[in-house]
Amino acid sequence: MLYLAWLPVLIWLYLLLGRGGFWRIARLLSTDATATAVSARVVAIIPARNEADVIGLAVQSLLAQRFAGELHIVVIDDASTDGTAEVVRAIARLAGAAAPVTLISGSGPEAGWSGKVCAMARGVAVAAALQPDYLLFTDADIYHEPDNVARLVANAGRLDADLLSSMVLLTASNTPERWLIPAFVFFFLKLYPPAWIARSGASTAGAAGGCMLVRPQALARSGGLAAIRSQIIDDCALARCIKRSGGRVCLGLTREARSLRPYGSLREISRMISRTAFNQLRHSWVLLFGTLLGLLVTYLMPPLLLLSDSRTGVACGAAAWAIMSVCYAPMVRFYRLNPLWTLTLPAAAAFYAAATVNSAWQYQRGRGGQWKGRAQDAQGR
Repeated sequence: MLYLAWLPVLIWLYLLLGRGGFWRIARLLSTDATATAVSARVVAIIPARNEADVIGLAVQSLLAQRFAGELHIVVIDDASTDGTAEVVRAIARLAGAAAPVTLISGSGPEAGWSGKVCAMARGVAVAAALQPDYLLFTDADIYHEPDNVARLVANAGRLDADLLSSMVLLTASNTPERWLIPAFVFFFLKLYPPAWIARSGASTAGAAGGCMLVRPQALARSGGLAAIRSQIIDDCALARCIKRSGGRVCLGLTREARSLRPYGSLREISRMISRTAFNQLRHSWVLLFGTLLGLLVTYLMPPLLLLSDSRTGVACGAAAWAIMSVCYAPMVRFYRLNPLWTLTLPAAAAFYAAATVNSAWQYQRGRGGQWKGRAQDAQGR
């Protein structure tokens, strides 16, 4: 048992020193002040299903970009029933007849396609006629600060990136969000270390789907969106395809784009996790068991060891929790929270473990991947 007490310490030393520095948030942020001078032709593609409450601000933020190039906006209304299309039309009318906004009405996904990817593909087909230098895949709930598109284009050129994605600033305005949303981003970066994503010789590939700038040539070379047509974790699937076809993929964090979607309760955050967690594990019960065991040893064992009767156990628990807090602190600062929130990561991991089990249960019931009334990851689909 004393030997086992050292295990979380060794794990956190590895995560601190050997996991690509995923926790070093500051080096993932862009501060290029000259970006607005960059010129390119960009088409923003927004798949939208029942997003009437947020899409107006999202489109307005793109129309307000300070960008020396050309920016056209294509919104794909994915069979919405809440007036999403009417909101987009109203915004376009307010912007004037010359507003670079195209609205496409969709009737739902084609057979074998997930809803979002099918809508994205329809947007790509329209964008082809505009001969863009870049496609900007962005969600209907993302607000872009005025310089964001220019910064994305500048950074893509500087990094020679075929796919450059930014993890946008998620909402953290209430207690459930403060507890769980920074942890979500932390877990994502740990799973997909940006330094490894950018390394051409590494197999790791990942992206943040809310804000992805893609070269059309790289997309075509990877097989296009048809290559990921059934994927519900479409961003990481696209990153894998582009990297495997020889493209360069980069991931960072940004304050220049933020989500407009609040998660007002623990239940809403659990639904967000459960939608894709078991799919991420390739529907493997073995991987599910291994993941739960890993979460137990890595995150829950340190505080449990503090209750040990052994001085060695207590010392190991305290050391592991301290290293964990050091790794988590930059993310807590990024979200401008009290430093004491670093101590809540074990509890957040327990919540995510429960949500992952629920994801497997929903999949087993034929209700996996629930989003806007669609079960996109049901067993046997």
